[in-house]
Amino acid sequence: MYLLIQIIVGIIIVSPILWLVGRALVGKDKAKFTDAIWIVAIGIVIGSLVGSFVHGLLGMVISLIIWLVLIKHFFDCGWLKAFLIAIVAVIVLIIVAIVVGFIVGVGILALLGAGSIPHI
Repeated sequence: MYLLIQIIVGIIIVSPILWLVGRALVGKDKAKFTDAIWIVAIGIVIGSLVGSFVHGLLGMVISLIIWLVLIKHFFDCGWLKAFLIAIVAVIVLIIVAIVVGFIVGVGILALLGAGSIPHI
C-alpha cells in the first residue's frame, strides 16, 4: 500500500517537473509526459526494491544510476544530458517545495490570526 501511495504522489508531483525539464533540455519530440510517468513509476518501484536489499551509500548510488538509465532510455538522450535533467529537476522540485511550503505556512498563520494587531 505504501508503494502505491509513493507511486501516485510521485506521478502527481515529480512527473510534471521531470517532463518540463526534459522538454526544455531534449525537446518536445523526445520528452513525452507519458515517458515522465513511466520514469517515475518504474524508478520508484525499482528504487524501493534496491533500497530494501542494498543500504547506505551503495544503495543511493545504485538508485541514482537506475534513475539515470530510465531518463536516458525514455527521453532518448546521452548520459550527460540525463544527469543534467536529473539535477535540474531536483533543483526545480526543491524550489517548488519551498514556495508551496511558504504559501501554506503563510496561509496557516493567517488563519490563526498571527498577523493581526491585538485589541486593547
